Amino acid sequence: MHFTLSSTNKMTAFATPDTKTDFPYFTGEHEMFRQSVKRFALDEIAPNAAQWDLAGAFPREIFRKAGQLGLFGIRTDPKWGGAGMDWWATAAYLDGISHSTSGGVNMALMVQSEITLPALEALGTDEQRAEFLMPAVAGEAVAALAISEPGGGSDVAAINTTARADGDDLIIKGQKLWITNSLVADFLIVAVRTGSHPHRGVSMLLLPTKTRGFSTGKTIHKVGMMCSDTGELFFDECRIPRRYLLGEWNKGFYYVMENFQGERLALSLSALYSMDRALEMAMKYGLEREAFGTPVRKFQVWKHRLAELYTEVEAARWLNYRALDLVNRGAPAVKEITMAKLFTSELSQRVMYECMQIFGGFGYTAEYPIGRMWRDARLNTIGAGTSEIMKEILAKQLGI
Repeated sequence: MHFTLSSTNKMTAFATPDTKTDFPYFTGEHEMFRQSVKRFALDEIAPNAAQWDLAGAFPREIFRKAGQLGLFGIRTDPKWGGAGMDWWATAAYLDGISHSTSGGVNMALMVQSEITLPALEALGTDEQRAEFLMPAVAGEAVAALAISEPGGGSDVAAINTTARADGDDLIIKGQKLWITNSLVADFLIVAVRTGSHPHRGVSMLLLPTKTRGFSTGKTIHKVGMMCSDTGELFFDECRIPRRYLLGEWNKGFYYVMENFQGERLALSLSALYSMDRALEMAMKYGLEREAFGTPVRKFQVWKHRLAELYTEVEAARWLNYRALDLVNRGAPAVKEITMAKLFTSELSQRVMYECMQIFGGFGYTAEYPIGRMWRDARLNTIGAGTSEIMKEILAKQLGI
């Protein structure tokens, strides 16, 4: 089931059932979409989240169902099977899917919806979009982005995996690491070195995972996001047709830098909405759990602590929405996205810790989702660029 916005996309406010707070950028259609995604998260993912974490994987069927719901083509042109909606619809999706309480599933879906497919639509030829984008939007094909290597993640200029021309073909040799969806991907967007210049010597290629010479290594066992496979990839003289070049030759570094902005904004929004869920759980459990005959939430120490957390999360919300508004209007937003990602990801560490604390001993068990959410949130300050990288970017943006 796909959702489309009407041609008269008015900025009307509505009160969300969960927060009872008006956000003027969301329309009623955004809210319908959010509720649809929320039902999917609660029905299809949340009941299985703990089991899938223990198994270290989740069924591929979830990708297909997400595709049927339209989660992989929210902003994609309808010509390629998408809904042609806006970034506020993406925010509604990320809010809804946060109810799954599974960072691993959410991460895997977000790699498809917000990291790989937008780049493919923006840079691909019509032939590439027909071959790769359309089945991925439908959820029939799974995509992965292969940039990070054993020697580094955020340092794209240091990529060592190479591609050389051989007639009408390109031959890829090298290794990638920390790749989400590594074992289930049907195709990859791969960053490779095609020239000697650190920045003007990187290209982006499309590679079907059935290509001869391609193989996957073992899944990395992580502290959190346990059901999302993260692994290593090997390219042993993988030969692909030159028509699988994505975008222009030697322009890949700049494509990656641009793609990072959408990835960071999506991750920051995901962290924001996960904090909303954690606070909801803490507020509810704080009335159920008693100490000395009084609900824990009624003690002043928790009243004040929760008041502080809600205030800081609201500050994070509007920092994110400022960046989101700029991106949605096509305005420059590197500074705002970086600030949102830095502030929100760092705040999420403390919010999850405090919300877990209100559960007492039960927060440290697998019985309640808060423990899983606490583990999963630790990736927020690492993925899509560490907090240290965010500070470096901000220092340059601010001329410090």
